[in-house]
Amino acid sequence: MKTLLQLFWAFFKIGAFTFGSGYAMIPMIEKEVVDRRKWFEKDEFYDQFALASSAPGPFALNTAVFVGYKIKGWWGSLAAVLGAVIPSFVIILVIAIYLTEFSDNRYVVAAFKGIRPAVIALIAVPFINMLKRLPWYFMVLGCAVAAVICYLGVSPIWFILVGAIIGVVLSFYEKPKIEKRGGAE
Repeated sequence: MKTLLQLFWAFFKIGAFTFGSGYAMIPMIEKEVVDRRKWFEKDEFYDQFALASSAPGPFALNTAVFVGYKIKGWWGSLAAVLGAVIPSFVIILVIAIYLTEFSDNRYVVAAFKGIRPAVIALIAVPFINMLKRLPWYFMVLGCAVAAVICYLGVSPIWFILVGAIIGVVLSFYEKPKIEKRGGAE
């Protein structure tokens, strides 16, 4: 029960104090589940990040589902998702009720404009951290894929599917990390 409350509280804080898209939550999620709680190793977290990004639905909820499930199964997923959703739901409800009165207020507009650079930074930091851990040819491949998507209009879904298939095929040719460590020692 304690772990379910920890999951709920961790994602409640993340949901309550994150502005912008689900990607703006990445540094907070990483700090909470990797650095503070030690529920994931960094590499494992970035694998979950890739999975959550490619799964349908909002990134933040996908991440909450994956983290919660790893820690405490289905109940963990439920606790993490509720923790992430409740603050956003309440905040949006309050905004919907009261913001229409203030939407033209120059201070409210200025506050939202002021938040934008912070949101961009929150999205950029995990992206840059992930880039640091990748081999150079992954970066080149990523830029090539981005160019094809932007300039040729190819759907990113095709690249996600092809990448997943290649990853599965390559996994048959790689030895698990445990075996590598055991053989080297």
